[in-house]
Amino acid sequence: MSASEPVRPRHLGGGLWSVPVPIPGNPLAYTLVYALESARGPVLVDAGWEHEDAWAALGEGLGAFGMDVAEVYGVVVTHHHPDHAGLAGRVREASGAWIAMHREDAEIVRRFREMVERDAGRSWRLDTLRRAGADEAELAAPGRAGARRVRHVDPPAEPDRELDDGDLVDLPGRRLRAIWTPGHSPGHICLHLEDDGRLFTGDHVLPRITPHIGLYPYDRPGVDPLGDFLASLRRVAGLPAAERAEALPAHQHRFTGLAERARAIIGHHEDRLAEVAALLGAEPVTLWQVAAGLSWRSPWEAMALADREMAAGEAAAHLRTLERRGVARRDGADAPIRFVRAA
Repeated sequence: MSASEPVRPRHLGGGLWSVPVPIPGNPLAYTLVYALESARGPVLVDAGWEHEDAWAALGEGLGAFGMDVAEVYGVVVTHHHPDHAGLAGRVREASGAWIAMHREDAEIVRRFREMVERDAGRSWRLDTLRRAGADEAELAAPGRAGARRVRHVDPPAEPDRELDDGDLVDLPGRRLRAIWTPGHSPGHICLHLEDDGRLFTGDHVLPRITPHIGLYPYDRPGVDPLGDFLASLRRVAGLPAAERAEALPAHQHRFTGLAERARAIIGHHEDRLAEVAALLGAEPVTLWQVAAGLSWRSPWEAMALADREMAAGEAAAHLRTLERRGVARRDGADAPIRFVRAA
């Protein structure tokens, strides 16, 4: 499918269908949910955002091909984000389906649910922003004219099954293998349909945009999400199927040339790493100052606090990789988080 074709439910051949499920108010517009035929009923790759319009679109899209949500055998989630996992619990309620995701994201879902139960999310978020260097005026007035609003998002349903790298998904009569591709989330997986070679890439490799790679909390020790993402891209680019197989992403449109696209995304982040490194010198700068100094689609001054929060997460991920490469160095352990260029 080309980028110019209308987005509608499509039969992709070989017992595979795609259903665009809307994400209301989001510039991504929709998540492509894929339905795979199996001997026990359809298995979905992702489920879409939890919203009445999304639920209706999923049901109508499956119905266009003679399937019913009540017949779904399972939902394998590429990662825990709400536009992918949001409706999985509702599908399970309607059909008794299992939900599967990588064990790393399953742990995040459990922690998220515990945090919501303790009502600890807002205080944690404000403390994190202060550590990054946001000032109290920003925290007190998070809204800006024309900036997007952040909606409350409920935690996704806990999975019934946890996957590891190389596991086969329960798809009776077919072979769907999980490929662990951390970066966009710690437990992101791509899925290789070994029947015909097609690859479900989730958000790991998209045809025209790059996924958000952020570090949260901003100074969480021992993790390097961007380093993981770059390694995952190299792994996917090296798969035998990557040169010729059709890639089935969760957003935008299907494409070929997965290896070339993965290498282009690596190049984009290497350029971004150089941009971050150029902002570092002998004088310590806060994470917030680094994020403010980078180029973004919208000027920093026009961003809502939530957008700045995500920008700081991306800057933190790049700084962590630069630390690992010996280019950047954390300046002290106290708040706010500061960096210098390594000697």
